[in-house]
Amino acid sequence: MKLDKAGLQDRQAWTDKGYDVYTFDREKMKKASEEAPEWVHFGAGNIFRAFQANLAQKLLNAGRMETGIIVVEGFDYEIVQKMYRPHDDLSILVTLKADGSIEKTVIGSIAASCILDSENQAEFENLKRIFRADSLKLATFTITEKGYSLTDAKGELLPPVAADLQNGPKKPGSYLGKVAALLYERFESGEKPLAMVSTDNCSHNGDKLYAAISAFAKAWTENRTAKEGFLSYINDKNKVSFPWSMIDKITPRPDASVEALLNRDAIDGMDSIVTSKNTYVAPFVNAEECEYLVIEDRFPNGRPPLEEAGVIFAERETVDLVEKMKVCTCLNPLHTALAVFGCLLGYDKISEELKDEDLKKLITRIGYKEGLPVVADPKVIHPKEFIDTVVKVRLPNPFMPDTPQRIATDTSQKLPIRYGETIKNYQKNGLSLGELKAIPFVFAGWLRYLMGVDDTGKAFELSPDPLLETVTPYVKKLQLSVTTPEEAGEAVSELLHNEKIFGVDLYEAGLAGQVKEYFGRLLKGPGAVREALQEL
Repeated sequence: MKLDKAGLQDRQAWTDKGYDVYTFDREKMKKASEEAPEWVHFGAGNIFRAFQANLAQKLLNAGRMETGIIVVEGFDYEIVQKMYRPHDDLSILVTLKADGSIEKTVIGSIAASCILDSENQAEFENLKRIFRADSLKLATFTITEKGYSLTDAKGELLPPVAADLQNGPKKPGSYLGKVAALLYERFESGEKPLAMVSTDNCSHNGDKLYAAISAFAKAWTENRTAKEGFLSYINDKNKVSFPWSMIDKITPRPDASVEALLNRDAIDGMDSIVTSKNTYVAPFVNAEECEYLVIEDRFPNGRPPLEEAGVIFAERETVDLVEKMKVCTCLNPLHTALAVFGCLLGYDKISEELKDEDLKKLITRIGYKEGLPVVADPKVIHPKEFIDTVVKVRLPNPFMPDTPQRIATDTSQKLPIRYGETIKNYQKNGLSLGELKAIPFVFAGWLRYLMGVDDTGKAFELSPDPLLETVTPYVKKLQLSVTTPEEAGEAVSELLHNEKIFGVDLYEAGLAGQVKEYFGRLLKGPGAVREALQEL
């Protein structure tokens, strides 16, 4: 058995081994997508194949869509060259359920894979053709939050962006410069409408995409490298929309155990590869069963009936409430706490942490007791039911190969939203901040984590974070069993004023003393993290 067009000719061989194979006429779908494309997606990574591509497949199987998704990769071209095209744009979705069962699905909804490379004339001209099509309804994105930034950590324009802003849309070099150039092609072909839909896991994602695209439109219009009216086209919500969305589906990197499972099914070519840009890709993607996607319903050229595949469409205010519910209360704060303390306590799987009664009590306190009192109910998803599913089904799933080390990435960027917003809501609603115990404990735990020494005294590697060089010097000289609680508190005293990290000045909020007290306890010696956790 082989995952390509020829290999799928023998459908019975796949179904005999438990694979759910698409039921639509794939060649007919590809022809329809070539002639009248409706959906383009930027970002060919795992979340796209596990979520958006599967949504499209459901509608294609049901006869509710005739065209598939044209996927575009603009960061790591090797994903397309070495993984998508050799498998004729087919992939396998392995859904790992909490009850131990596994669903294996052959995803055939991807009509074509493209490379966003303005240096490759054939590739770029094909994308321009797609963007000129009257039929094009939506362009969706999963390019990560960093992908929308036009500046570096110092706030200075990235060199390719600076060049593109000056040189115009003819041959841009930056990712979003190239996307803006494709929109300019659509503008020139008659100001045709389109929805630009970010489905990245970040707050007000549509605004981030709009800010980047409008920056190019403004610069090009002002320096006359683009025709008059391009900026007005971008700003006209009846022509180009930038809806907000909230997406939630845990999709870890392809796991070796899943690869072994597929190899036992005698499928050739299931090996993972690491590209020259250090992207880890495979012909399959493994993901959890639960998924949520809520999108602001602003589509000036129409849209597929994605609600029939489980997508929730709502007003912008509702999307905002759902996003805050998830990020500030019901999932992300719990995930981050497990990441920090999982590293300190030597865990390498999130699911294993849920067997630890101390950690389970910590996250249930964060969610139910400290978070829920100030969360606004978005109505389309009930907060308590959401958090029930997180604690009882999603995080304990033993078949999900997710790690605290992966979740600990960029923690300094996560703390202000995942905990700072709850603190602000306590202040806003006149509630006593003295009720908060677990959240200050997580702050102290993160400071302890920055030492890179676990609860047994063994060194571990910190996960990537843009502020490591800024924050690790505060704890560099601290030592377990040697540093006194007073010395520990004094060492991090200045850092606790940093609103960009904690969301608030912890001194002004009256929480700095609590954080320092907890931090001092965590340095008492080996076993101090466990002891403090049990005391809490």
